[in-house]
Amino acid sequence: MREIVLDTETTGIDPQDGHRIIEIGCVELFNHLPTGKVWHHYINPERDVDAGAVAVHGIKAEFLKDKPLFGELVGSLIDFIDGAPLVIHNAEFDIKFLNAEMKPLGFAPFKILDAIDTVLMARKKYPGSPANLDALCRRFNIDLSGRDLHGALLDAQLLSIVYLELLGGRQHGLGLASDAGAQNTHLEASTNMPQKQKVFRQPRVFEISSEEKMAHQKMLEGLKNSLWSHSQ
Repeated sequence: MREIVLDTETTGIDPQDGHRIIEIGCVELFNHLPTGKVWHHYINPERDVDAGAVAVHGIKAEFLKDKPLFGELVGSLIDFIDGAPLVIHNAEFDIKFLNAEMKPLGFAPFKILDAIDTVLMARKKYPGSPANLDALCRRFNIDLSGRDLHGALLDAQLLSIVYLELLGGRQHGLGLASDAGAQNTHLEASTNMPQKQKVFRQPRVFEISSEEKMAHQKMLEGLKNSLWSHSQ
């Protein structure tokens, strides 16, 4: 099963106020595990970046001036996603921004119901506990030493680990695979081993003595309605 973990950084908190996407990071998963394939781009929003947003991700408008526009990248993004389910932390936020960018360009919107929201997963699994990405990384002992600021690709990579933990831990889906691999290895080894030729042996007959027969008969007489008595 192929999935895409996606994260965005933006100029502000609401596209209805004219805010735009400035960074998108995607991580490809297959059977819930990263394949190593990623899609990552900075985007020129053609506007300034709010100071509050800069405090979160550290990306300023000057850095984005020479970056491609969203319209130049959207085809590549859609090709990378290729219809796979999106795994997003707080999916409503990112999909709202993605659709605000795609609608003026004539592209079909992403459906919120098709996305896998890890915030909802975390709240269901750990009710009453913080569900932000930092808190979940600390819960699962995931290294945050390189995350001084938010970043779309880094956050998508961290989320891919958190997602696996929310599904049941790093052993999720791995046990069967390792068992199958071990079985295949054993099968290959046994197939390649020289087969020993079986030697026919005559069946052995063990005679019982008259004393043993008498002892057995005496034991049967002490049993009430025994199966042996009906068979005689």
